[in-house]
Amino acid sequence: MTNPSSNPQLQAVSPTVFAQRVATTEALQLIDVREPYELDIVALPGFTNLPLSQFEQWAPRIAVDFDPQAETYVLCHHGVRSAQMCYWLQQQGFTQVINIEGGIHFYTLSMDQSLPRY
Repeated sequence: MTNPSSNPQLQAVSPTVFAQRVATTEALQLIDVREPYELDIVALPGFTNLPLSQFEQWAPRIAVDFDPQAETYVLCHHGVRSAQMCYWLQQQGFTQVINIEGGIHFYTLSMDQSLPRY
């Protein structure tokens, strides 16, 4: 996977904007790139887990399992791994890839403080 800092076109939204999109749009693709043990701590509903450590297992099927033209939101712990994934998805031809700023950590702080943080 490549460093996202070399991609100036990476889109990102706040957890608030993300929550508004989820509430008003049905056809969203949601990808969480955290490890399974992280999802055991806290996870948001509707996300498909694609751990970066298992990249070789799921990468060959990404354009089969997901629609490259659909609006796709990517989440991780703090926003770094998800930015890497967004950049990689763009390289694979995905056209509407959006990083959730600050990851699940910022989401729990700004949207739902009852959710566990780690």
